[in-house]
Amino acid sequence: MEPLIRRVVDIHARRVFPAEVDIVDGRIQSVRPLDATTPVAPGVLLPGFVDAHVHVESSMLPPAEFARVAVRHGTVATVSDPHEIANVLGEAGLDFMLEEAARACMPIHFGVPSCVPATGFETAGASLDSIAVARLLEADRLGYLAEMMNWPGVLHEDPEVVAKIAAAKRLGKPIDGHAPGLRGEDAVRYAAAGITTDHECFSLEEARDKAKAGMKILIREGSAARNIDAIWPILAEFPHLAMFSTDDAHPDDLLKGHLDRVVARCVARGIDVFDVLRAACLHPVEHYGLDVGLLREGDRADFILVDDLVDFRVRRTWIAGDLVAEDGICTVPGAAVATPNVFREARFEPTDFELEADRPSTRVRVIEAEDGELVTGSSIATLAAKDGRLEPDVAQDVLLITVCNRYAPAPPAVAFVRGFGLRRGAIASSVAHDSHQVIAVGTSPSSVAEAVNAVFERRGGLVAIDGERTTALPLPIAGLMSDRPAEEVAAGYEAVSGIARDLGSTLRAPFMTLSFMALLVIPSLKISDQGLFDGEAFAFTPVRVPPSNGTT
Repeated sequence: MEPLIRRVVDIHARRVFPAEVDIVDGRIQSVRPLDATTPVAPGVLLPGFVDAHVHVESSMLPPAEFARVAVRHGTVATVSDPHEIANVLGEAGLDFMLEEAARACMPIHFGVPSCVPATGFETAGASLDSIAVARLLEADRLGYLAEMMNWPGVLHEDPEVVAKIAAAKRLGKPIDGHAPGLRGEDAVRYAAAGITTDHECFSLEEARDKAKAGMKILIREGSAARNIDAIWPILAEFPHLAMFSTDDAHPDDLLKGHLDRVVARCVARGIDVFDVLRAACLHPVEHYGLDVGLLREGDRADFILVDDLVDFRVRRTWIAGDLVAEDGICTVPGAAVATPNVFREARFEPTDFELEADRPSTRVRVIEAEDGELVTGSSIATLAAKDGRLEPDVAQDVLLITVCNRYAPAPPAVAFVRGFGLRRGAIASSVAHDSHQVIAVGTSPSSVAEAVNAVFERRGGLVAIDGERTTALPLPIAGLMSDRPAEEVAAGYEAVSGIARDLGSTLRAPFMTLSFMALLVIPSLKISDQGLFDGEAFAFTPVRVPPSNGTT
C-alpha cells in the first residue's frame, strides 16, 4: 500500500507528530517523522482500540459478524470470554466460537471459561471441571482463564476453584476476575490468589480498593452495566491499571458505537488523552500479551484513522495492513454460519406457572429489578389468592417470573418480580445469564405459558406476547445468537423491545434486564431453574414469607 502521511499518535512517548508511515506485508516498516511544516492529509493515525472484556454472544451475533461491526468503530481486537455458549454447548461451543473467529476480519482472543456452570445452584447445558479447564488452558488459542465469578470459592479456597487458578498460574496465563462489591481485606485476598483484573466495580471506593490490591480495573460501559459515571476518576488516580470493557453489547448499541464512544466520553471529562488511549489501546495488549500492533516499527499494521482526538470519529480501520472498514462500512463481506443448538421438546400449560395459596392473602418475596443495573433488590409484597392460587398484582407491578429448563425435563421455577412495568402480556428469552434457560416475565400464567412456548417452538430467541400478536427475534445459534446480518438483528431486537414497551415496560432495555434476573453471582435476589435465590446468603430462599405473630 502507499505510504500514509498524517499526524501520528505515539502513546508510548505521549506525543502527536507528522510522519510518513510505510507498511509492507502487513507490518509497519517505518514511521518516519516529518518536519512540522510538512503538509499532511487530514486526520490522525493511532493504534486501534482493544475491548479488554466482552462476551461476543451478548451482541447476538456470531464472531465474524460481530467483528464486521466492531471494526467500523476502530476496534482492532477483543479479549472475549465465551462462557455464554460454553454453558449451553460445552467444549463444542468453544470450538464453534474459535472456528468462527478464525475467519473474522478482526482478532478475537478467547479465554477458558472458569465457571461453567456459574454456580451449583442452577442447571447448565454443560460443565467444565478443573481437569477440563487445565486441558483447555494448554491450547495456544485460549490465552487466559476467564472471569472467576466464584469469588466465595476463591476466598474459601474451594478445591475446584484453586485447581483452575493453579493451572493458569502454572502456564503463566492471566486470570480475570469478577467480584461485585468486594472491598477491603476481601479484595486483597482475592487479588493475592492470583486474580489480575476486575470489571465489576459499581462504586469508586470499590474500584480504589481493588486497584490498591494490585488488580487492573476494567472500566465497563456496555448495554447492561454502565460504570463510567461512577468510576471514571480511576483513569486519573491509577492510569497504569485502567482498561476498558463493554462486557455485554447488544446489537443496536454496537451499531451506534463501541470503544470509540467510550474514549470520547472520557476525554470529554477532562482525562488526559494519553491516559485514555493507553487504557483503550496499550494496556490490554500488554496485560494479555496480544499480537496486536501499536503503530511502531516492526509491529503488525493494526491502526485507525480518526478525525481528531476529541470526538474520535473513525474514518478507517486497518488490521494487518488490510483496510477492513471505511466511513462506517466494513469492507469484508458477511458469510453463512452454522447454527449449533440444544433445546428439548416441551410445551407448558398455564397451570405450570401457578403458585398455590392456603389463605386469602400471602406475603411473598419479590425481586426488585433496577433499570440499567445487574444488581437487584429484594422486597416483600402481599398478594391476594383466587381459586386457591396466588395472583400477580399488576397494579403493584408485582408480576410472575419463571425460569424453565431447556436441557432436561423439570418443573419451572416460579416467583415474583417488580420493575418491569408490564400492564398486559409477557416477554420471554433464551438469553438468561449464565446457564441460558428460558426466562419469562408476565402478567398472568396464561401469557407466561404462551411466551415460554413461543421460545421453545423457535429453539431460542426473544419473544413478546400481546394478546394474539407474537413478536420474536429468533436466535438459532445456541439460543444466544442469530445467523442474520447485524442490521437485521438490531432491527429485530428493537422491534421486540418496542413491543415490550407497548406492553407497559418503562425499562430502557427490557430484555437485557430480563437476561440478568437469573445471574446468581450478582446479588441480591435472583431466580434459577431450581428456585428463588438469595445472592447475599448464597442460598435458596422460599417465595412465600412464613406467617409470624398471627399475621397472614
